[in-house]
Amino acid sequence: MIVKAKQEDLARVKEMWRISFPQEDPAYIDFYFKKIWKPENCWLSMEGDEIAGSLCRNKHALMFNSKVLETSMLTGICTLPEYRNKGHMHDLMNTLTDAAEHSELLTLLRSEDPSLYEPFGFRKAYDRCAYMIQRSDLKRIPTFGVAYDIKALDMLKVYNVYIRRFSGFYARSLEDFITYKEEIIAQGGKIFGYFNEQDRIDGYAALRMVGSDLYIDELVYLDSRALSKLLNACLAERPRVHFHVSRAENLSFLLPQAQKKEYSTMMVRVNNYALFNKLFHVDAHNVKDALAAAHRPLNCNETF
Repeated sequence: MIVKAKQEDLARVKEMWRISFPQEDPAYIDFYFKKIWKPENCWLSMEGDEIAGSLCRNKHALMFNSKVLETSMLTGICTLPEYRNKGHMHDLMNTLTDAAEHSELLTLLRSEDPSLYEPFGFRKAYDRCAYMIQRSDLKRIPTFGVAYDIKALDMLKVYNVYIRRFSGFYARSLEDFITYKEEIIAQGGKIFGYFNEQDRIDGYAALRMVGSDLYIDELVYLDSRALSKLLNACLAERPRVHFHVSRAENLSFLLPQAQKKEYSTMMVRVNNYALFNKLFHVDAHNVKDALAAAHRPLNCNETF
């Protein structure tokens, strides 16, 4: 039986996440359930009085070819071990995709195993590149202009300029960046910003350090100088730096020897092809054809 969550279910759903996602940073789970989780956005699969599975659906505005689309991200899809292989995830996904068909054009989710969600109409999209760089991979330059505590408003300003190169991205607000800063700090992370000679912010890197490695959660930059400044600042902190960008961002000119791997974990479902085709003047019958209608490269670095 599928039901909407109630506020009193928070603790049980949170514990379900801890059990189902042991690789997830506990600090991130704490942050999500403190700042993001809302009972009206969470569905539960019940077995008697017990919560067997859960799924969250967070609604967002997404920009595609300069049009604002109502979309949502499905996240936290999980079933407790003792209730697996009983159809709970299947029932949750059917319920949520049916609701999405009646209220939005596109639905997104992230998964390391696409085969789980392909039966529900989701297909891989948003190709990305993962980099791992070391000191020898990048020309050393002074990090003058790099600030180690930047404002959410500065992040919003540079993000809005950077993201215009792309399509298929969330339309973020100042409140989104305030929340994002809280998310990074809650996980023990930092945010570096680069300000040019005119004191204009030209990029930022939101990062976490784990042992000898530094992981950049989001890297935004307006030009190669801003990118090089930020990466040099990160390499001053740790000998190995990991980061991800869209596949359209060709960094071979700056990092010709760096380790690079292409991948895709974002999945998309088109809920109404007739409406999509009418809106964007195409004749798409699958996700690949629909997203090929984008006038610019796709980029979406969101998790919920």
